Amino acid sequence: MADIDKDQERNEQASPRRREEAREKGQVAQSREAVSAAILLSCTILFYFFSGGMVERLMDLTRWILRECGTTAVTLNNIHSLLWGWSWKLLLVMGPVLVTVVAAGVLANYLQIGFVFSTQALAPKFDKINPLKGFQRLFTLRSLVELLKSVLKMTVVAAVVWHTLKGEFRNMIPLMEESAWGILVYTGRVSFKILITTCWILIVLAILDYIYQRWEHEKGLRMSKQEVKDEYKQTEGNPTIKARIRRIQRDAARKRMMAAVPRADVVITNPTHLAVAIRYEPEKMYAPTVVAKGAGFVAERIREIARSHGVPVVENKPVAQLLYKTVDVDRAIPEDLYRAVAEILAYVYGLKERAI
Repeated sequence: MADIDKDQERNEQASPRRREEAREKGQVAQSREAVSAAILLSCTILFYFFSGGMVERLMDLTRWILRECGTTAVTLNNIHSLLWGWSWKLLLVMGPVLVTVVAAGVLANYLQIGFVFSTQALAPKFDKINPLKGFQRLFTLRSLVELLKSVLKMTVVAAVVWHTLKGEFRNMIPLMEESAWGILVYTGRVSFKILITTCWILIVLAILDYIYQRWEHEKGLRMSKQEVKDEYKQTEGNPTIKARIRRIQRDAARKRMMAAVPRADVVITNPTHLAVAIRYEPEKMYAPTVVAKGAGFVAERIREIARSHGVPVVENKPVAQLLYKTVDVDRAIPEDLYRAVAEILAYVYGLKERAI
């Protein structure tokens, strides 16, 4: 069966169950370029609005380090407080950046694939450390696409940097007369220009990469006709077995129905095509009940069992047709048939009294 599946083309769309299984394994359409673009854009916006405060905190950290280095002797007693103070001030500088990176990465992943937690994706796979398998992966379509993306990104970034710096050559000469703060402000302005241009280009590349990842993911999930049939059998059951079960259930229901015919009060016929057995117990039933019915061979069998057990057989075509079409087995007759069935039962009860 596996050889047959390999030979068949996978042209069928993935079923919901296959998509769910792939998601449980961590196989989703995800673009890493979208995550990178989101992180870069978020950090660029952060630097644009909060770079002044970050620079001030960084200068405070630098002054604190230089001051402590010149005035404080490092001993076993104070090294803990020095490290804690240095780490805390560094966290104040880098904390917003770290929070922004984590939040942007999580949000970019969530917008692409939603919430996915898969232990199977975290499980170690020995084929990933197999040198032969790794060498084969170097020459796949995915590897070629990743290589082209990396080259394209580096080319785009280099082009943006060159084009921006080329336009700033004339403004760089007067920097020799500027203060350190002026040079820093100018460098930040040019860096922001490079970053924001790079972000827009990377966003376009991320959109294209996400479309490609979706296409490749859908292609990998496609199924062959045999896989569709096998999945249907697993989820819905084997049609042959289900048909056999239904046949057994019908046979059992028919046997129970035939066993109820001898206890019927009357069998109403069509006269040959249909047969409906009626039973009425006033102390247990609020209305006469159909205990058996059938057409063709089943009707003939009902009549035979009725005659063999002395159950009266009455011919009444309209009533037999209505009962057969509108009333299921073990169901009471409808109100509009009360009078017709009552007349038949009265006739049958009269026959029994005269026979006594």
